[in-house]
Amino acid sequence: MREYIGIDIGGTKCAVVRGDESGRILEKRSFPTTDRANTLEQIFEHTGQIITDRTKAIGVSCGGPLDSKTGVILGPPNLPGWDYVPVTEYLTERFHLPAYLENDANACAVAEWRFGAGKGCENLIFLTFGTGLGAGLILDGKLYRGACGMAGEVGHVRLFPEGHTGYGKAGSYEGYCSGGGIAQYGLGSARELADKARAGDPRALAVWEQTGRNLGRLLAILMDILNPDVIVIGSIYARAGDLMQEACEQILTAEVLEPSLRACRVVPALLGESLGDVAALSVAMGIRE
Repeated sequence: MREYIGIDIGGTKCAVVRGDESGRILEKRSFPTTDRANTLEQIFEHTGQIITDRTKAIGVSCGGPLDSKTGVILGPPNLPGWDYVPVTEYLTERFHLPAYLENDANACAVAEWRFGAGKGCENLIFLTFGTGLGAGLILDGKLYRGACGMAGEVGHVRLFPEGHTGYGKAGSYEGYCSGGGIAQYGLGSARELADKARAGDPRALAVWEQTGRNLGRLLAILMDILNPDVIVIGSIYARAGDLMQEACEQILTAEVLEPSLRACRVVPALLGESLGDVAALSVAMGIRE
């Protein structure tokens, strides 16, 4: 069976995994993200330790901005100093294998489409709902990147005239439907607020109700415009979706065209804690456009 190397580059930690074409993880190495030079050296070192003669390609999943066509990382805000990093060129030179780079939201969309909650469907939207908010779009069975690779930046869309800041914009969806946005209520992290809500704390419950309503407004726009089969939501939604579900569904019922609502499922990511690993492997396997 073919094997691949997947590299998941995050703002606080990185992972290098070896897996097969079924999406099964065979080996994994994790380490903290530090400065650019040291992190790249760690990536090369761990890749060299787990690569085998069965490895066919290397995939890199990383937050944007980036250029997937040229394989260059272009200064993501969570990776200071990574202003122009031709990471696929580095990997190919070192390991003599094809290497590919993809935005992490797109990579997760492909992973859930191939191996997770969207398996078998033609139209899928994946929402990150982690520290930030972004989307990956599978439309008519292909990844959709847009004219300049910026499709799916839903966190930058305005929700309110002013308010919480996310993606550099006050009042944006990322300012309300993300871990960073939820923290701006000043009542604790998303994880802490979930614990408080389940213990009956009224202020925490109110935050989750409002978050559910805000999320519902975003999902309504996506359903009416793109008419997906399924919307898969990761990270915080996978852990606390039950606290938002009722409020979210009320908005969807009120706002979405009935045939579009009936056709679409809203579900948590199925791949769970392994999503980032499988996403990087999916990049290595190649992505249909």
